[in-house]
Amino acid sequence: MVLETAKRAGLVGRRRVLDSTALYDAVATMDTVTLVRSAIRGLLGACDPELEAECRGLLCGDDDYRQAGKPVCDYEDRDAREALVDALAKDARVLLGALDGRELSDVVAPAAALLASVVGQDLDEGSDGVFRIARRVAKDRIISTVDPDARHGHKTAARGFDGYKGHVAVDPDSEVIVATTVTAGNVGDAQAVEELLADDLPPATTSDQDTTTDQDADTTTDTDDGSAQPASEGDSADGSPSERLSVYGDGAYGAGTVLSTLEHADAQIMCKVQPPVAPDGRFPKDQFQIDLDAGTVSCPAGQTATLRAVKDGQIARFALACHACPLADRCTTSTSGRTIHVGPHEQALTRARARQTDPEWKADYTATRPKVERKISHLMRRKHGGRRARVRGRPKVDADFSLLAAAVNLARFATLGLASQPGGRALNST
Repeated sequence: MVLETAKRAGLVGRRRVLDSTALYDAVATMDTVTLVRSAIRGLLGACDPELEAECRGLLCGDDDYRQAGKPVCDYEDRDAREALVDALAKDARVLLGALDGRELSDVVAPAAALLASVVGQDLDEGSDGVFRIARRVAKDRIISTVDPDARHGHKTAARGFDGYKGHVAVDPDSEVIVATTVTAGNVGDAQAVEELLADDLPPATTSDQDTTTDQDADTTTDTDDGSAQPASEGDSADGSPSERLSVYGDGAYGAGTVLSTLEHADAQIMCKVQPPVAPDGRFPKDQFQIDLDAGTVSCPAGQTATLRAVKDGQIARFALACHACPLADRCTTSTSGRTIHVGPHEQALTRARARQTDPEWKADYTATRPKVERKISHLMRRKHGGRRARVRGRPKVDADFSLLAAAVNLARFATLGLASQPGGRALNST
């Protein structure tokens, strides 16, 4: 309703600036012992009295799991800690084994799945049959049984948080928030683009491929012939071309899938793409001549390698050509020679890097993109539902974040002088 009011008042154009911010979860992050024990308690609590009595009769240890909190143990004693972890794991295994193959209720089934997940992500069984805490971090590790949707996240390499990411799309001219969504904290910003732009992109441009995260942006290209296909859905109802969509974003949105989606929508792409890098100042990938038509890659020394298909694109291996190359020290330290990976969106990335060298592109980007930072600060300064989530679970956090955006938009309307007029709401010109 708030957004529709802004559209009717002419406050929403066709420019969008995208960004995200950390939303801290409303629960405490659990260590492995607390996590596994809490999941066992949750499963027992979800069972009906008859099934609960059966499950409790299978427990191996002394813990009855009736009280919340961390179990009593001499945590300074390594052997005592290992015995506790092993006892928890074996209780979990016997409970899951007893429920395996049964038809479970809608309450018991997710509780059992949660227990299986936390045990599988944090514990490993040794060759001696003893369960120990795994010396690894699971890719999508659950950090709390109270809020299983929350995750460890990073906005930068040095800044971590626990919880969610709130994503926004802002009209930079009116500074009205036009779309929001919330993801788990470990989800890349690029994965939220299609949802943020759902009302702006033609349906045909929605990617059928798995979305690439920020970290995959350099290995990500476009159509076989390298051309962007404009979207025919971009015309207005009377047949005249509508205003072209422009999308601004920092390097987190410079993923190949995002670029290809925007190209197929005939959008003006103002998303920054990071240049390729190589360790210790060696030749980066953009120093190599990639010819997709010929299926070859040429190195700075003039050697040529053939592109071979692999699971996630193509790869060129220079192999023995590097051994006698006078530039080898500036290119690779590998004894098997330099390899160049070409992703499925390489051409879109190359075009984007070329565009952003234009001084006009740089000036537009510098003047427009920072406006979303100010809007995020407006969202986060609120004492009631800002940075810290007030609810648990991604759907509820998503709804609460959307409500917060609506409140910020109403405040913006007051600043712009949006008032009720005979024909509806419009900017007050007096």
